[in-house]
Amino acid sequence: NYNFIVRKYVKMKKNLSHIINVMFIPILFVFAIWFVKGYELISDSTLSGFSIVPWSTEKILNIFTFPFIHADSSHLLNNSYPIIILGGIISSVYKEISNRVFFLSYILSGIIFWFLGESNPVIGASGVVYALGSFVLVSGFIKKQPRLAMLSFLVIFLNFFNLWGIIEIEQDNISQTAHLSGAIAGLIIAILFRDKGPQAKKYNYELEEELEQERKDIDINYIYKKDE
Repeated sequence: NYNFIVRKYVKMKKNLSHIINVMFIPILFVFAIWFVKGYELISDSTLSGFSIVPWSTEKILNIFTFPFIHADSSHLLNNSYPIIILGGIISSVYKEISNRVFFLSYILSGIIFWFLGESNPVIGASGVVYALGSFVLVSGFIKKQPRLAMLSFLVIFLNFFNLWGIIEIEQDNISQTAHLSGAIAGLIIAILFRDKGPQAKKYNYELEEELEQERKDIDINYIYKKDE
């Protein structure tokens, strides 16, 4: 029994280590936004001065800081678990480019919002969430892979990417333009990396057509060289 428990413990430790290695960037990002909120609560202060203000050249560097600031625990939680789930999907499926996808989602969603948004201060990582969701959705359809398509629909059903978050329903403290900016960023990233990661499955008739074309090219090159 003791050996069984030790083996189970070692296996769990290896699995946990693997998960942390694969999802290091999303986990680090979520840890950072919780750390920032913890600092605000402990110091009884606010970091809202690091919010982004579209078209403000004085606040342009806050493109890098505003996703880390959140209004309250509800705002923080609602952005945390989608980043973990979507980040996990991307880290598992797009291993080689996952870090680049996450970094571009973080930067590009802020840049696009700086150009599209109204001149009101905005905080929160919602744009990053929508960028990640949009990337998974669009990439799944571009690559025409059933597994990725299923992940795309999962994103829709989990309500991470939906039109209600993009269309202005009512005036509240949530920036729908930031959501839209994130969705646009995810679309751009999916197109940018359309040749990276898992590719669309090729069927036998497609492979036969490619082999036939390659054979014709070889014959043409052989005849051309022979005539020379």
